[in-house]
Amino acid sequence: MRAERLRDWWADRRWSDDRGDTSIQMAIVFPFVLLATVAVIQASMWYYARQIALTSAREGAAAARAYQAGPGDGAARAREVLARSAGDSLGSYTVTADSDGQRVRVRVTGTAMSMIPGVAGLQVSQTASGAVERWTTPGE
Repeated sequence: MRAERLRDWWADRRWSDDRGDTSIQMAIVFPFVLLATVAVIQASMWYYARQIALTSAREGAAAARAYQAGPGDGAARAREVLARSAGDSLGSYTVTADSDGQRVRVRVTGTAMSMIPGVAGLQVSQTASGAVERWTTPGE
């Protein structure tokens, strides 16, 4: 009989002492959830900046490949696309274009926006290249 009362008393005490456990669990888990959320958002921002750089590099390469166009035309087109679409997502960008007469290459580099103030964003670098269009005669 005494053992039953002791067991009932212990069971009642155990359930009544659980008050506040959820708050402690949230205090432990919440920073990790917040960190994971910021990491996902930062990765998405990096990916978006990468897509902007790739699009402008492709546009620049397409412009530089055209008949009687040069690398400067491709760089100008890439800068135009960046000015229109980069905004704050891709900062400190640079465009370089070069050609060896057969192929043209346009490279866009920049920095993705950072979620953490005072911390520099991730570097982004994308390159597009293609054959230069030119007239040829059969047999050459």
